[in-house]
This record gives sequence, structure tokens and C-alpha cells, in this order.
Amino acid sequence: MYKNELDSAIRSGSVGNCFVFFGESNFLIDMYTKMLTNIEDANLINFYHDEYNFNSAKAHLSQGSLFGDRNILVIKSEKKVPKKELDILLGFCEKNPDNIFVYAYYGSDYKTYNNKKAFAKTKAMAVRFFHPKDYEAQNIVLEVAKEKNVNIDKFTVAHLLQIHNNDVALSCNEIEKFRVFDRPITTKDVDSLVFGLAEVNLDDFIKKLLLKKDFKDDLKNITEHGEDEIRVLTAITSYLTQLYMFNIYIRVNGAPNALEILGYPAPKFVVDEKATQSIKIKPFSYSKLHELLLDSELKMKSSHIDKGAILLSTLIRLQKLL
Repeated sequence: MYKNELDSAIRSGSVGNCFVFFGESNFLIDMYTKMLTNIEDANLINFYHDEYNFNSAKAHLSQGSLFGDRNILVIKSEKKVPKKELDILLGFCEKNPDNIFVYAYYGSDYKTYNNKKAFAKTKAMAVRFFHPKDYEAQNIVLEVAKEKNVNIDKFTVAHLLQIHNNDVALSCNEIEKFRVFDRPITTKDVDSLVFGLAEVNLDDFIKKLLLKKDFKDDLKNITEHGEDEIRVLTAITSYLTQLYMFNIYIRVNGAPNALEILGYPAPKFVVDEKATQSIKIKPFSYSKLHELLLDSELKMKSSHIDKGAILLSTLIRLQKLL
């Protein structure tokens, strides 16, 4: 099933009560999960990432609410719920039409879900969400603006989306800034208040971090303009992994070879820069740095504490290890 089919079911009132959401657009997965579970007085349980527990999920869907309200279960994860467990949870939800179950899968391995046979024995509405097309993205941002009483036209919205490389989530977040204006928003307002995604260069930020320079203002700038803390952390991990590959290759072969290290040819200045960076870090330090970053990522994904605080603490500790 695709988004337009789900929209049609919602409009006609024929939408079900159990859903499997997946695909390229995390934003749309989030949007429709919130839309279909936003029910007043419902007994809602959310499982994020590694929090999922089959027995707890099963207990929530299999029992009726003590107060006669609806039970809602939402599982959000980049890891797949075992198919056998997923079928059982869907089955429990089907037995009780008052309950709602949404499995929001954010991973990239969704081929088995994108198959009419995958949930043929259930009543689940399995929906694949593609990245919104230009007109869809504009309509979504316009709807958010309407909800926030922001007066902005489609041409200005198109300009906002262009600044953010058509990232709908970031563009929607920017709408909040314009609530202070009691007048139509112009493209000049967007240019003066919006920090474009194209201007957020994580590589430059990571270089400053590794040089042990003060990074706090840069980090604040990046996160305030929509960059997710986990994404910042994984970008640093990826960058360090690449440097470690350079380090190993140089120690074994004496000189770097981008084609063999990266799998593609890179400009000489890029190769020279990464080679210089890589040999400044000792092999043992790479292990400590990766351990720190991966542990912090796990904390972010498995707890409800402030991700920003974890990220800041992690980066301060990272510089001490260099």
C-alpha cells in the first residue's frame, strides 16, 4: 500500500486499527504514526529503539483497558521486530477493534515488508512512504503553517524547502520562527532567519573538534537548525572510521591510496588532509574513541534522557582522549 491509498482510507473512514509503516521518509512515518494514534484519553505505550519488549507489548494489546479507554501500542525501531512476534501482536490488535497498533520501522531493510504477501493473513495496513514530491512537501509545510497561524504562501514555502534541500522535517521546524510575525512571511524573512542545510557542514565541524578547538557555538548552531544529535554522533563515528582505515593502510603500505581505502578516487588535497589527520591519532586511541561514541549512541537510543546533554558530554570526553 502507498500513501495515497492510506489517505483515501482515512478520508472514507475505512482505516483499520493496525499498521506497519516503512520506507524512505522517516518524516512521513512519524507524521502518520502521530496522526493515527493521537486519541484523547487513550492508554498509550511507546517503545523506542532498544526498549521493545515482546511480553510487555503483548500484555498491553491483549488486555482491555481498566477504564474502558483504548489501548494503543507504538513500536519505533531501526531493528526489525521478529516476524513471528509481529504477527502475534497484529493478531491481538485484530481481536480487539478498540485497540490500535503501529509498528514504525525506520531501517532500510524493508523489502520483505514491501510485498503483498507479507501481511496477507492479517488485516494490517502495510504502507511504504516515499520522500514527498515537491508539491506534497509544499502542502505539508503549508498545513503546518496553518496549524501554527503563520501566514506564508506556497512560493515562500518553496523557497524555504530549497534552502533545506527539500528536507520537509527541517522546513516544518523553521515555521515556528515565523509565529512572532503578524503579517505575511516573505522570502526575505526566510533568508534572514533560516540557516540553510547547505551551510551546515559536519565535516568542518568534525575537523574543528579533532583539532581540539572550541566547538560549542558550532554545535549549538547545528542542533538549533534541525540536525539530530544521533546523526551528528554517527557522522563523527563514520569520519573516525575512515581516518582509521587511512591510518592502517599507511602503516602497512607507507602511503595512502584513496581507491583502495575508500573504494573511489579522491582529490589529492582530500587524501593528503585525511592522511595527515589519521596519523596524528594513535591506533589504541581509535579503539577508545569508537567505544565512547558507540556507547553514547546506544544511550541516546535506549533512554529518555537529554540527547543534547549526552552529545556535549561525549564530545568533551572525545577531545580529552585525543
